[in-house]
Amino acid sequence: MTDKESNKISVLLVDDHPVVRNGVRSYLETLDDIEVIGEAGSGEEAIEFVKSNIPDVILMDLLMEGMNGVEATKMIKQISPRTHIVVLTSHHDDSLVFPAMKAGALSYVLKIIPPEELINVIRMAAKGTAILSPEIAKKLMSELHDRPGRVIDPFAELTEREYDVLELIAQGNNNSEIAGKLFITEKTVKGYVSNILHKLHLADRTQAAVFAWREGLFEKRDNTHGK
Repeated sequence: MTDKESNKISVLLVDDHPVVRNGVRSYLETLDDIEVIGEAGSGEEAIEFVKSNIPDVILMDLLMEGMNGVEATKMIKQISPRTHIVVLTSHHDDSLVFPAMKAGALSYVLKIIPPEELINVIRMAAKGTAILSPEIAKKLMSELHDRPGRVIDPFAELTEREYDVLELIAQGNNNSEIAGKLFITEKTVKGYVSNILHKLHLADRTQAAVFAWREGLFEKRDNTHGK
């Protein structure tokens, strides 16, 4: 390997649409300082790749069959902290943006980004510098400045029943067990779980359980609900 090759930014493409991967690869391969070292069509494939190959940058889609990009990002950062993950997706709703950033994504850009700007995002990511699409930056700034100067209750948006469900999740109950204890259907439980993850900007029920314990859900409930 020449010095020029060793200085290239190594990139892994993760997207469940081959056409998208092929398009991005074709463009990146025209550049002298970037090398696509692999492709993955799912979160699981990306994790397996990173176990034996450490890319500098990963372009990560979020909504894929099987393991989604948020969970894959979280696990990849545990395997290779030095790898910088750039979310490249068509979606910018809160239920994806905040979990992805919490999972360890460095940058978050939309697939409508012009090719030359995507190249800059990759180059900056290789240096550890984050770049966000304007839509994403606006969401994050809004979140950071929400109710300034006040102590924010992380559970304030939850309904009484969502409190009940989160409490049972934190105690290790699955959906069937929660349904039995609250005398509701599993489908209804799934709806509550989805609402909880969305409101707390979390990726999955494991994160919800950890969040509940870390933020003192049980102590807070004793104080505010008299239970």
